[in-house]
Amino acid sequence: MKRHELEHLIRAAGAITGADEIVVIGSQADWFTFRDPKDSDLIDGSIGEGSPFHETFGYDAQGVWEDTATLPAGWRERLIRIQNENTRNSKLVAGREKGRVFIQEMHRHQMPDESVLLQRIARLTLAQDGRRALRQRWHRIVHG
Repeated sequence: MKRHELEHLIRAAGAITGADEIVVIGSQADWFTFRDPKDSDLIDGSIGEGSPFHETFGYDAQGVWEDTATLPAGWRERLIRIQNENTRNSKLVAGREKGRVFIQEMHRHQMPDESVLLQRIARLTLAQDGRRALRQRWHRIVHG
């Protein structure tokens, strides 16, 4: 996804929901707000996969609930804000094949440092096998 596409989706999600903060997880695919859990349905139905928005522009946002992802302790404190005139000053917080490309780009830019990422995986509320699988997936994606 290109920056202008991401900003377009932020504008659209903010306009659809009325929320000032939009959270994106799952490598720019899954979107929710802190405002109202029902916003996920608005996002999914209005700018989600197969929507007229998606068919017109070729990209989409999947509305989800905040608890859709397994997130590490302290994730809210590490959110990255994107807020500018192109986003209608709505805020985006970041963070499939889309995911693979996103992870590769994040690694290329050392965001986050690999040791930090591995520490965060260790703090996930998953069984040991789940954490091991995540570490292995990370290694396969970034190291081939």
